Amino acid sequence: MELHVVTGAFGYSGKYIASRLLKAGKKVHTLTNSPNRANPFGGEVTASPFYFNDAGKLAASLEGATVLYNTYWVRLITVISRTRLR
Repeated sequence: MELHVVTGAFGYSGKYIASRLLKAGKKVHTLTNSPNRANPFGGEVTASPFYFNDAGKLAASLEGATVLYNTYWVRLITVISRTRLR
């Protein structure tokens, strides 16, 4: 079964994407900054922490994914900007 990864699936935008994917019969995993937050999908969506500031950990968390739905684009730009300022 294809693995679809949704960043922030427990948040506002991501939960709608995850919900549609589940209804379509897809396997869904989320990368989140709140991995211990209550799972609104009753365990149907697996979760792990996101590592946008660590390329190796980010790549490992995406292993096996067929599709990535990234709802964290603003935060990713912030991380890149902070890195350039150092």
